Amino acid sequence: MAPLTALRALRNRSNFPIFSSTASIAWSIRRFISTLVVAEHEGGVVKPSSLSAFAAAEAIAKENSISVLLGGSGETLQKAAAHAASSHPLISEVLVADAEILAHPLAESWAELIHSVQKKGGYSHVMSASTSFGKNVLPRAAALLDVSPITDVIEIREPRVFVRPIYAGNALSTVRYSGQDPCMMTIRSTSFPLLVNSTNTEGRTVPINQVDVSVFSEESLKKSRWLKLTSQDTERPDLGNARVVVTGGRGLKSAENFKLLEKLAEKLGAAVGATRAAVDAGFVPNELQVGQTGKIVAPELYMAFGVSGAIQHLAGMRDSKVIVAINKDADAPIFQVADYGLVADLFDVIPELLEKLPEKK
Repeated sequence: MAPLTALRALRNRSNFPIFSSTASIAWSIRRFISTLVVAEHEGGVVKPSSLSAFAAAEAIAKENSISVLLGGSGETLQKAAAHAASSHPLISEVLVADAEILAHPLAESWAELIHSVQKKGGYSHVMSASTSFGKNVLPRAAALLDVSPITDVIEIREPRVFVRPIYAGNALSTVRYSGQDPCMMTIRSTSFPLLVNSTNTEGRTVPINQVDVSVFSEESLKKSRWLKLTSQDTERPDLGNARVVVTGGRGLKSAENFKLLEKLAEKLGAAVGATRAAVDAGFVPNELQVGQTGKIVAPELYMAFGVSGAIQHLAGMRDSKVIVAINKDADAPIFQVADYGLVADLFDVIPELLEKLPEKK
């Protein structure tokens, strides 16, 4: 039931007046807030991007009741449910949908699941991290629920007032959601770091409930099918969650030269990124692309080699804590956002760094 509908019903059953001032409406909205977080997991643990979504749900309101929806099958799903239950003090329940079809990020099946859970739970908000999974699933679920989703939220000012970047991050737009429940959104995980004390859940027992998975129709299962997942075996950290990222641009000139960057990444314990120009040139695969149409990163240290600094690339890394840029062109836009800049030939700088850095233990 929507907050204002609930207030009208309460007024009709009592002799007390319900004031419709802005303050009382704001209070009523906060009073009835409950959020469903559609979470991702891997290897029996909730992914860091989804943990950030828990922090974003807390930012909606301190009185928020957070439910977590996990899908998949097998033992790893149950382990992930236990991890989710202990991940944040505001989590009130974990919903587990155990079905083989949910083991893969197919929008059709996941959208039907979210639609079914929302119809039963009546949440005021539904959110997911702005990952490839969230960007794929949430808009389709929003269409089934006949609402308009808000994407890539970086700040939550009020339960229905959000800030999101536009024009490749060069401007910020404040959005007020005035539609029906649920308010659906994807959040930029780098903007909602999980606080250390947020994981203090000692003495709490969070129920883990099974979701009815009989909602899937034969028609939805025919629309798409999972083929396979291919990925490169590497000991380097995941690009989206790495503490250190070294990125190469078109200035590296070839795929062979990117191996220099990979050696540097190994010494630093860093992830390797690339600009769209480097990806389009075939130097590296597109899963390494950082930028507006690639991955959004915010590491503690971001090192850019031969990166000019196009606005689409800056949109994906400008939240990094420390930015170091190396480029021969002193007028390159990357220097405008860099904390440290070196005008030099990267083919001189990288070998010198490799020589002076100690081997990673």
